[in-house]
Amino acid sequence: MSRPIRFNAFEMNCVGHQSPGLWAHPRDRSWQYKDLDYWTDLAKLLEKGIFDGIFIADVIGYYDVYKGSNYHALHQAAQIPVNDPLQVAAPIAMVTEHLGIGITASTSFEHPYTFARRLSTADHHTKGRVGWNIVTSYLESGAKNIGQGGLRDHSNRYEVAAEYVEVLYKLFEGSWEDGAVVRDRQQRVFTHPEKVHEIGHQGRFFDVPGYHLCEPSPQRTPVLYQAGASGPGKTFAAQHAECVFVAAPTQSVLKQYVADVRRQASEAGRDPARLLIYNLVTVIVDETDAKAHAKFEEYQRYVSYDGSLVFMSGWTGIDFGQYAPTDLVRRVETNAIVSAVEHLAGGDRSWTIEELATWGGIGGMGPVFVGSASTVADILQQWVEATGVDGFNLAYAIAHETFEDVVHYLVPELQRRGVYPTSYREGTLREKLFGAGARLPGDHPAARYRDIERVKREEAAQREEAVTAR
Repeated sequence: MSRPIRFNAFEMNCVGHQSPGLWAHPRDRSWQYKDLDYWTDLAKLLEKGIFDGIFIADVIGYYDVYKGSNYHALHQAAQIPVNDPLQVAAPIAMVTEHLGIGITASTSFEHPYTFARRLSTADHHTKGRVGWNIVTSYLESGAKNIGQGGLRDHSNRYEVAAEYVEVLYKLFEGSWEDGAVVRDRQQRVFTHPEKVHEIGHQGRFFDVPGYHLCEPSPQRTPVLYQAGASGPGKTFAAQHAECVFVAAPTQSVLKQYVADVRRQASEAGRDPARLLIYNLVTVIVDETDAKAHAKFEEYQRYVSYDGSLVFMSGWTGIDFGQYAPTDLVRRVETNAIVSAVEHLAGGDRSWTIEELATWGGIGGMGPVFVGSASTVADILQQWVEATGVDGFNLAYAIAHETFEDVVHYLVPELQRRGVYPTSYREGTLREKLFGAGARLPGDHPAARYRDIERVKREEAAQREEAVTAR
């Protein structure tokens, strides 16, 4: 029995997402990113294709590692200009009934108290179809522009993230009891005040004493996505994430990643089957292999060499502009995306700078699969069987043509093979993905914060013990 395959669409509220330079293609729509009909047209297309969701990436900052400036990032629209992703959740929800909406937001740039309100509001507006992609960020420029001077150390960013999500769990899961909101017109009681609790959080990075500002949303805690692939990132994903995104360039890297994350989740007391893992892939598909390859060659003519290296330099923290095209990529310790450096400098092959730019010009760090629906379906099934991955986070080369081709050619072929859904489950995003309840399961670390008064007593006792120990 072949394993099922799931799709997410990988997008960003910008022009040059994963394929720099292709905005110049005459059929590309990505320059319309700032228009709502760009997003509503895409959302309706993806729901027609029974995609799990649209996963909207984000960065705070700009890519200025390549050649020491942001000139080429601006020149080639390499993820700048870039707009707020959360604001497109409501219009997407208004034109769809089932599509999940994954929103990226960093734990490095926004206080958890205000962010909790924004996320609960989005979950209300979408009737429980929102997910949060938890990132710690990797651009020094972002940290500098909010007065931090620069990024925290990589491992320290995950310490901050761990406390950040703890604050959110307290607000989402513990602050308002079930039944706190009654809307009783006869008794003129909207909320029972005794069922709304201050969270009393006193931490190393955050002090949040009070109440959550929002009544419980359909999922309380939106579905949790995470994309960290470094050692600390994998540990964080195993402890917290429900959906995990990875950009493994080869099957061997992906197989090892999947096994490691599921093992760590089990060791953390979680059901590893409750983690859905998606690998970044770009699919170029057409009626025949020949037509697909011709289309791919057409796309390649629009790739920006500088734009590609802008991304590679930003993701790795290595200025590839200082090397000749024939130089080999070498490992350098940086404070950016550690896994990206590991994959490129310590993977299954050696890369010249020119090869790296060509390879990354379409689809970023993920593999590109080209062919007819039958050919690509064979490749996807083989990856799933060989690695244990659950699905694929599909990037586009041309907006919205890449996704139109996937829905028109590839989805029907996978459905014919019985490995792709033909309809959605009812309910919230969490219910659609896992077929269980709208709330996080009891083995998730957020569950312990549902009795917030008990948690506050335990934390007060721990603080008292720490003072006594001094």
